[in-house]
Amino acid sequence: MFGYSMVQTVRMNAHKLDRPLRDKVLNMYKPFKMTPCFLHKMFEGFLKKTKKLPVIIEFEKENYQIGCHEVHQVLDSSSRCKVKKEFSTVPCCSAVVTPAGLDEILNNCKSVKKIYLNREVKALLDTAVGSANARSIVRNNTTLTGKNVTVAVIDTGVYPHLDLSGRIIDFVDLVNQRQEIYDDNGHGTHCAGDIAGNGAASSGRYVGPAPEANIVGVKVLDKMGSGSLDTVMQGVEWCIQQNESNPNYKIDIISMSLGSTAQRMAGEDSDPMVQMVEEAWARGIVVCVAAGNEGPEPETIASPGISNKVITVGAYDDRETEARSDDDVASFSSRGPTVYGVAKPDLLAPGVNIVSLRSPDSFIDKLQKSSRVDTEYFSMSGTSMATPICAGIVALMLEYNPNYSPDDIKTLLKQGVVLPPSLQELDPNVYGAGFINADNSIPVRP
Repeated sequence: MFGYSMVQTVRMNAHKLDRPLRDKVLNMYKPFKMTPCFLHKMFEGFLKKTKKLPVIIEFEKENYQIGCHEVHQVLDSSSRCKVKKEFSTVPCCSAVVTPAGLDEILNNCKSVKKIYLNREVKALLDTAVGSANARSIVRNNTTLTGKNVTVAVIDTGVYPHLDLSGRIIDFVDLVNQRQEIYDDNGHGTHCAGDIAGNGAASSGRYVGPAPEANIVGVKVLDKMGSGSLDTVMQGVEWCIQQNESNPNYKIDIISMSLGSTAQRMAGEDSDPMVQMVEEAWARGIVVCVAAGNEGPEPETIASPGISNKVITVGAYDDRETEARSDDDVASFSSRGPTVYGVAKPDLLAPGVNIVSLRSPDSFIDKLQKSSRVDTEYFSMSGTSMATPICAGIVALMLEYNPNYSPDDIKTLLKQGVVLPPSLQELDPNVYGAGFINADNSIPVRP
């Protein structure tokens, strides 16, 4: 194996190639073990010219322009190779290269400092659910899935995605008054998947915390993702009225990944939006709302998250792992206290690069094509994603005990959080009670 030309290249330039890239190149030769030796040279030549490697090429800072010029010279004359983007802020460029092109760069580009594999970076929903300790929770010999619990997503609508098939049990359009189930923005669909996606289109890879919960779509925001205070209030009121009209098919949870800049009034209860969500809370509906994305400045909690009753959810970054040691508060997550001096948020849930359901041809889908994951999913970040993940965990809690009141749920969630040492050094108005932990929040009956 050591006689292969690219193996020699890796050995001679190990200091200039990061480990994932070295491994990627060396793994090209694994199939050679199953082929006759006399074919190896031919196969290697074919791979060197055709195999594509996405890379980031770093230059010495003072030689950035020279380095880019050198790489262009090499790759512009190399088949199947190209420079994708140059970054002047940091001295590097991204490129797609063949092993042969990589060899040429290492031999002829003197300004190259190091070459990295351009790895896929995202925090998947399966990771987010694991980091929230919300996977496969068993109580009374039953795995909790949110079955028979209904969550209203007050947002831009819901696309009838395969992962929600048969579980979008109601829909109302308070913007365009259309009858069919749809989402022309995409935000609401992503949030619905954060709650209850069952992974049907991904062989079970992207699964929300409550994959058997029911969804009610309440469209209050338009194609651009904006709306008015009164329409949002109308959406909450619609949920309250639905429960009054259909006592046997109640909405148990409202998830609101929306808000507006909190205004200083006589008191928080003077805010009409706060009054509306607190009325839903008083009538037995658990309300989860986003803290907002205006961090890291203090006093940036959005309305209706300023309510001292509802569950206000901030976001943390789980770093694509289920371990807690590397988790950190998302920089964009709004901080407390509220404009009224109340400690908020209540807790944090995963909210960075969350992969969930895609609404094809919606506004966000067209605007951010690079955020598509495969054909059925989409990656987004924000307290908008953290909030429905929290709502999904609430669905598990209500499946376990339907008699929990909203106050019971909030107390149990805050008591069940994880508070690593890194958070204890910060102001509680940054992280609330701590990182959400579903398993800790659902008691085990004696």
